[in-house]
Amino acid sequence: MPTTSSRTRAGKAATVAPAPSETAAVFHALGDPNRLAIVRQLLADAEKACGSFDVDITASTLSHHFKVLREARVIEQRADGYRKLNTIHPFLRAHFPGLLADLAGVDG
Repeated sequence: MPTTSSRTRAGKAATVAPAPSETAAVFHALGDPNRLAIVRQLLADAEKACGSFDVDITASTLSHHFKVLREARVIEQRADGYRKLNTIHPFLRAHFPGLLADLAGVDG
């Protein structure tokens, strides 16, 4: 279930906390070492093509990991000609900024 936002008195968007199932999906997705490596590489490079990740797995396994990460809204993909480019999903940036900072090795 997607989260919603409302407006505060100052007119700024107030983000509603993710549902427990959304939080569980994010942590499940990040619970695999290969998926965690994918996310860390995206945090370092901002955007990467599917074939440019430094992980020692087959293309079909990599595709599976991308699917898990997309469904949990950890990453998003966009077409760029014949390839797909991956970035960190805005949902993850909005709801888990501290986690992303930890994964990137940045002090909070």
